[in-house]
Amino acid sequence: MTPPVRELFGNPLGGWGLGTGPPRRRGSNHGARGILGGVKIEPIARGDRKVYSVAAFNRGVRDWLTRLPTVWIEGEVTELRRHVNWQTVFFTLKDPAEGACLAVAMGRGQFDALRLDLADGERVHVFGRPELFEQRADLRLRALSIERFGLGDHLAALERLKRKLAAEGLFAAERRRSLPRLPRLVGLVTGNDAAAKRDVLSTIADRFPPARVVVAETYVQGPRAAGAIVEALRALCELPELDVVVVTRGGGSFEDLLPFSDERLVRAVATCPVPVVTAVGHEQDTPLCDLAADVRASTPTAAGRLVVPDVRELLQSLERGRNGLERGARRTFERERQRLDATQERLTRAPVLALERKRAALDQVAARLRTLSPRSTLARGYAIVRSRGNLVRSATAVEPGDPLQVEVADGAFGARVE
Repeated sequence: MTPPVRELFGNPLGGWGLGTGPPRRRGSNHGARGILGGVKIEPIARGDRKVYSVAAFNRGVRDWLTRLPTVWIEGEVTELRRHVNWQTVFFTLKDPAEGACLAVAMGRGQFDALRLDLADGERVHVFGRPELFEQRADLRLRALSIERFGLGDHLAALERLKRKLAAEGLFAAERRRSLPRLPRLVGLVTGNDAAAKRDVLSTIADRFPPARVVVAETYVQGPRAAGAIVEALRALCELPELDVVVVTRGGGSFEDLLPFSDERLVRAVATCPVPVVTAVGHEQDTPLCDLAADVRASTPTAAGRLVVPDVRELLQSLERGRNGLERGARRTFERERQRLDATQERLTRAPVLALERKRAALDQVAARLRTLSPRSTLARGYAIVRSRGNLVRSATAVEPGDPLQVEVADGAFGARVE
């Protein structure tokens, strides 16, 4: 067991002959020589006074400090300094309540082996022993080990869990689903008589009065909260018409919101069969369940606005749609009426046009027939000669004295071959 503080630091110069007893008469040599840790400290004679040099005094204090045991000291890390060429890491421990400070030094190899990734402002427990740098009489703590404490410890654990779940893909953006436009049933996981519950319900009722909401009241703070929220979420997901779930809690301290960074709850949110909206704490709070949710709302009121539409906006949208359909129907009717009028006009003109086209075609055929008719040839001065009913195509086909029948354009007459 670590000795009480009063025993560790009570009478720090005990055993020295440097005024530890009652005041001595000036010039007295009593106690002018002392022993600290087995090291003999020799004074210097200055007339009738025995004094110590600064180096001797510092050396004596340093040697005495080595007799103190190792202790744990709690404080806030400030002025953390390290360099690649330094073999020692330096920082200051600060008492946030009283502002007292203590310089701390630790070997770089030991510091790096702890893998704490410390930053200014974190609270830690440092295990070590005091030492004095005698050249400048600087008191500091030689750290042997460092552990995060309180909030710092939780932050480190959450950071490790965050990296683990991110590596599994639970926070990937492509996993997030869009929220339904008109949910049939909204699930709400919240605390009993919580302001967050009232904010969500009043927002949903104001925006979309027909909405159906099922509230699962559960613990939202304390060691039982994470498991209870997981069970409430699982029970809601068994409802047949559930389309979306809201997980909400009002503001609180960092410790109050820790259940919403529990690994069980984060995995339950990530694997929920319906989209999940989280609204936990204030806008600056980001528990791990927010990273796994499909949508993160900054406040419970914002969550209520996200899961249901505004009925007034819906009615306005429906009115705009109705007006648009009406205008579209009128335009379609007018366009079809014009098309029918044009069709009717074409149908009215079609028989006349067809007759004209047929008449023109017949005229062209008649003209060709007239051009090819034998009578047209006869009209140009030609004649058709027949002998005994046969056409005479050659002079050798007839003999002198044979009777001939000659047909011309306006009649026929007989003839005889000479």
